[in-house]
Amino acid sequence: MNCYQKPRSVAHWRAPVVASQLRAGAVVACPAEGVWGLSCDPYNEGAVLDLLRMKSRDVSKGLILVAASPEVFAALLDPLSPAERGAALASWPGANTWLVPHRNQFPDWITGNNNEVAIRVTSAPALAALCRAIDGPLVSTSANPAGLAPASAVWQLHRYFGARLPVMPGALDPDGKASTIRRIGDGSIVRA
Repeated sequence: MNCYQKPRSVAHWRAPVVASQLRAGAVVACPAEGVWGLSCDPYNEGAVLDLLRMKSRDVSKGLILVAASPEVFAALLDPLSPAERGAALASWPGANTWLVPHRNQFPDWITGNNNEVAIRVTSAPALAALCRAIDGPLVSTSANPAGLAPASAVWQLHRYFGARLPVMPGALDPDGKASTIRRIGDGSIVRA
């Protein structure tokens, strides 16, 4: 690195370490767009079930998947109409999650009892760095047990889940918010 290059973020340097924990089946905390989230490998059933237990969340509800670029979701986006695909792409990266037909691309422990899967291209720098380090999508769900407020600080993560929870360094956007969830096709808002 020459002296004129901007130094890389802490998240960039920590992403490979946290990615190795994810590959080993860990659930990790990572700052998302508006709140701290819990992430894991969506293809690791044990990790997903651990995450669901931590949140006291039923598997039937399904989970949100995030990626660093829309290309990760090409198999889901390509079959959409140009207008549908355009709506999703225009809203990313950002706090916009879309429910799209899952086309059997993801296991039941991700889609739940639904024929759709929730996908987002994240604008959160640490979460995007982690997705790039994994070279694929990650589960991202708010870091809170059912019925409690999502964590907005590291101390809340530790209070909810203990000090042993791996944490990806990074900061929340002070103006950020949890993602809006919309259904592709009619654009109806499922969660604001």
